[in-house]
Amino acid sequence: MSVQAPRWRAMRVSDLPAASAVAARVHPGYPEDDAVMAERLRLCPEGCLALAGPGDLPFGYAVGHPWRSGSVPDLDTLVGALPVPAGAWCIHDVALLPEARGHGAAGEVVGLMLGEAARRGLPEAVLVAVGDAAGFWQRHGFRPVPIAAPAGYGAGATVMVRSLAP
Repeated sequence: MSVQAPRWRAMRVSDLPAASAVAARVHPGYPEDDAVMAERLRLCPEGCLALAGPGDLPFGYAVGHPWRSGSVPDLDTLVGALPVPAGAWCIHDVALLPEARGHGAAGEVVGLMLGEAARRGLPEAVLVAVGDAAGFWQRHGFRPVPIAAPAGYGAGATVMVRSLAP
């Protein structure tokens, strides 16, 4: 009997409680109200993905959306609306449970996020790397920029950008 490998799929409203539980385990030092992820899903469903494992239960999630170039919204902040026009794709969050790691899912979702940004014609992707994540993002073409991360991300957070120009 083979076990189905986790796969990325569109996030559903019914996934929000499981995604919140993943966030609490993976990012305990960066809490966000459940309303933040629900708002991002409402504003940009194409940027919200769930890593579905056995039984279709989310083992991880990713949240991205159009945003302004050279900036990111603060952690645990409702944005109300997405900017039009947008100048960048913001990768707001990627979280995988430990048991979902080591199979390439994180790298795969970076590709999915960058593909959505390219589909929208956005010239760059922007994110905040927290903890020891900067190395992961650098391996995927992101570079640190001299922009202060919003205060909610805490000390040591790094704003990173990747050009999407052909």
